[in-house]
Amino acid sequence: QVQLVESGGGLVQTGGSLRLSCAASGRTISSCAMGWFRQAPGKEREFVGAISRSASGGSTYYADSVKGRFTISRDNAKNTVYLQMNSLKPEDTAVYYCATDGTLRSGIRVGIPFYDYWGQGTQVTVSS
Repeated sequence: QVQLVESGGGLVQTGGSLRLSCAASGRTISSCAMGWFRQAPGKEREFVGAISRSASGGSTYYADSVKGRFTISRDNAKNTVYLQMNSLKPEDTAVYYCATDGTLRSGIRVGIPFYDYWGQGTQVTVSS
C-alpha cells in the first residue's frame, strides 16, 4: 500500500518561506516522478511542479505562477520529496498535495489523471 504524508504547512506572511515535505511508504520515490499540486477554495486543483525519476535525471518543471520561487527536491535516503516555497504571496494560499506518477519512465507530466497516489494535503495560508 502506497502512502504519502505531507507536512510543513502553516500560516506565513507575504514574502515568507515554507518547506513542505512528502514522506512516502510502499513505493520508492526515486523510481517515479513526483508532483506537487494545490487547490485553493472554490478552485480546481492545479499543477505546481514535479520532479522526474532519478534514473531520468531528476529534472524539475514548474508552473509559471511559481517558477523562480518554488523548488522541488528529493532525498532518496529518506524517501521524501520537498517543496521549498519562497517569496510567498496570498494567491499561494491553498491545500498542497503531493502525488506519484508511477507509470512514467522519463520526463514529467502535468495532468492530474496521470498521478496514481495522493497524500492527504497540507494547508498553506499566506497572509497579506
